[in-house]
Amino acid sequence: MKRIHIILPIFILLFSTLQMIAQKDEGYKIPPKEITEMLLAKPTPGVTVSENGEWMLLLETSSYPSVEELARPELRIAGMRINPANFALSRQNFITGLRLKNVVSGKEFTISNLPTPLFAGAVQWSPNDKKIAFTQTSTNQVDLFTIDIESKKALKLNKSTLNVINNTYQWIDDNSILYSAILKPATEAPQKPLVPKGPTTQENEGKASPRPTYQDLIKSPFDEQLFEFYSTTQLVKNTNGVETKLGSPSIKSSINISPDKKYLMVRTLHKPFSYIVPAQGFPSTINLLDLSGKLIKQLAEIPTSETAPGGNDNVQLVARGFDWRDDEPATIIYCMPLDSGLIKNAAEFRDAVYALSAPFTDNPKELFKTKLRYRNTTWGNNKVALVTQGLTSKQLIQLSHYNPTSGEIIQLFERNSTDAYSNPGNPITYKNELGRHVIKTIDNGNSILMNNSTGASPKGDLPFLASLNLTTKKTEIIWRCQEGYFETITRVLDADKFQVITRRENEKVMPNYWIKELKKSNSDRQLTTFSNPYSQLEGVTKQKISYKRADSVDLTGDLYLPKGFDAKRDAPLPLLIWAYPAEYNSAADAAQIRGSEHRFTLVNWGSPIFYVTQGYAVLNNAEMPIVATGKDKKPNDNFIEQLTMNATSAINKLAEMGIADRNRIAVGGHSYGAFMTANLLAHTNLFKAGLARSGAYNRTLTPFGFQNEDRNYWQAPDLYHQMSPFSYADKIKTPLLLIHGDADNNTGTFPIQSERMFNAIKGHGGIVKFVSLPYESHGYAGRENILHMLNEQFLWLEKYVKGVEKNSAKPQLKAF
Repeated sequence: MKRIHIILPIFILLFSTLQMIAQKDEGYKIPPKEITEMLLAKPTPGVTVSENGEWMLLLETSSYPSVEELARPELRIAGMRINPANFALSRQNFITGLRLKNVVSGKEFTISNLPTPLFAGAVQWSPNDKKIAFTQTSTNQVDLFTIDIESKKALKLNKSTLNVINNTYQWIDDNSILYSAILKPATEAPQKPLVPKGPTTQENEGKASPRPTYQDLIKSPFDEQLFEFYSTTQLVKNTNGVETKLGSPSIKSSINISPDKKYLMVRTLHKPFSYIVPAQGFPSTINLLDLSGKLIKQLAEIPTSETAPGGNDNVQLVARGFDWRDDEPATIIYCMPLDSGLIKNAAEFRDAVYALSAPFTDNPKELFKTKLRYRNTTWGNNKVALVTQGLTSKQLIQLSHYNPTSGEIIQLFERNSTDAYSNPGNPITYKNELGRHVIKTIDNGNSILMNNSTGASPKGDLPFLASLNLTTKKTEIIWRCQEGYFETITRVLDADKFQVITRRENEKVMPNYWIKELKKSNSDRQLTTFSNPYSQLEGVTKQKISYKRADSVDLTGDLYLPKGFDAKRDAPLPLLIWAYPAEYNSAADAAQIRGSEHRFTLVNWGSPIFYVTQGYAVLNNAEMPIVATGKDKKPNDNFIEQLTMNATSAINKLAEMGIADRNRIAVGGHSYGAFMTANLLAHTNLFKAGLARSGAYNRTLTPFGFQNEDRNYWQAPDLYHQMSPFSYADKIKTPLLLIHGDADNNTGTFPIQSERMFNAIKGHGGIVKFVSLPYESHGYAGRENILHMLNEQFLWLEKYVKGVEKNSAKPQLKAF
């Protein structure tokens, strides 16, 4: 009995100690001072410039909202997240400050009469650039304001409360705006009954519906009522503050005004509402209305996307791609599949594109056919248009010159969508007499201007402006970013004079805006003087490193080294590799250099660069290409082997450079990068720790495809099993930190993915921790949550990577 009396107090003491240890982890924590200050640094203002180039609007935003703000009620229905109090989407990033700046004089102006506090969004210049409109979101409603440029004064425009769940607003002309208004106040929303009328039932009558695993879907008849209540709107035309109702209330998912401002193309959703696809996949009708709201013509009935065929490049056997032709007053454009919508069917042409012009009484006219899937048309004039077509499954894209007068269509380029070097860029446009953006032609209409804001090259990204001759198909570089900088054209003010606004930066110079004439030397004039918000990164070095993997595919990554790093004194360092895999059909494309070492380092909540301030080397954007090894092969056929080669080559390179300690390396990623991380820990011993955020680890839970994989589980069960790190949870002995938002809205990355992965690893005795962030979606937003996440990652690295004894021994692959 004496022994029992002795043991009992010891047990009570032990239990109390364990309780205290468990309670230590409760509540929010913050990371080291440098990381906290970087995250909470005041964001650099955004910039929007008037079409005429006279005025610049500076948009200030706040840092991350509190978790309390995320915790406000929201409806998660029909693939949307709705604020039930104000008929707006929840989780928005608002503009909290607006200032005007004259481009010529450089003088800044305050704007009077702005709502306080300002929560602005959807900023749009009027057609004549004399006004700016924006939405103001308050607790209970959304209003529409305009800013008069001359008086620098804001004015509330609407009388009816806006509903911006499906649409915001559109300028009709300089004095008129079109928007959707609520029908009833939020207080009259349906109330959930304590007892349902019956069970929720879904049924299928033999039709295949291979849909992705969408989230936030309608789940009950009550959800249907809520969706109908919050999505049904009244279309309103506001002219100088006078409101006119157009047509009858309905659920409008898109509204498109004709170039001549006489017609509206409206897509209206209707029942039955789907329980397996989001709102954009609901049955719909596309109608043509006049500007009074009167029905002119029904253009199409679109069935639910539940019945759409699965797989890349397959489409429904219905009209799609409805739009207006920008160079004509009122001509509707749309396309129809010629292969029954199935890419497996042999066909000379895949799609046909049709036109229907006002008064819309004639039969549609066929304009041209495409050999690949039709994507879109950029219109210019009666002799110039650019047609884009492609095949996702073959990573193929084609650009053609279409002559609307002759009907001739001539291919200009056909390239792999993954071939960054051959990307010609996008055509420069200007506003025509209809107020629509159309292609700018030069050289008497024989050439167009192409702006490539990336400009990928063997020397890294060097954006350029080029002319493209539509007859010879040759391009000529007019201007290219100076080496040692990253400068991109953000607005062409005068194409004839080549007067442009650019955004210029390098690794030591903060991005700022400049005005210049490309063919005049010494014409550069700085428009903004934004300063570096991250003093903590001053002295940190950045370089793009190149290396080869075992099969000779060239790879790159962005290497960051701590401030004051001295190789003789400090090397080798603990290393964090951060990556996101990408699929390629071409090894040559995979080997191309992407990105620029001359970009200024701007960090956001998800960046791994925070940890360079804590003594870690960071290899960010470490390339992880997954390449098809033959014409009859697909990239994922040997996913694990290629993932391993990628990681091994990066480690070898940094070890050979004397930078990294092979025994102190971590790997991490978000979403598909988290999936990569778990796979690397399951199949290799290359790392001491892993950081996996918001990933999907069991591919049988995404059975109808994932990423660019279009084979379903039943077609490739072995592939799904082998690519799922969950299948090898018993092999994961390397410490793994799992983090997931408990309100993840991304297709496939349900929170249960991390929950089950944690349980599986724990069940086999692995070292694992799971942090569930309250109210967070796939991208994290709450200030306390993000700081806590950054601290969890920091502590994991400190415990399992930096704290490990230095050792240059080469890790080995696992043998299974």
